[in-house]
Amino acid sequence: MGFVKEFKDFAMKGNVVDLAIGVIIGGAFGKIVSSLIDDVITPLLLKPALEAAHLTKLEELTIFGTVKYGNFLSATINFIIVAFVLFLIIKGLNAAKRKEEPAPAPAPAGPTQEELLIQIRDLLKNKA
Repeated sequence: MGFVKEFKDFAMKGNVVDLAIGVIIGGAFGKIVSSLIDDVITPLLLKPALEAAHLTKLEELTIFGTVKYGNFLSATINFIIVAFVLFLIIKGLNAAKRKEEPAPAPAPAGPTQEELLIQIRDLLKNKA
């Protein structure tokens, strides 16, 4: 029973669950980005270049008939968009975190070094 309980505790930790949710959302986000590239950016921005090459999809671009650099371009554009969106998300989270953090409370004012020396002097006077 100890092994099963230990595994359950591990699997239900917040970090493991958060990671699983992140992977699932990342997969769904990847489909959205692919659709954005294939259905929006390619037709709008790259249409003239594709028409000049007599192609309909970016992935069909080739060099020497065998090197499919269109796939590479598509993956690069996908990466740039994902990186930019993640940058914006992290930037927003960091800005929100900075606003939430309360200002540190000022340290309580203690006696100065001179005041402590005066107290020591007075104690020594009273002892003698």
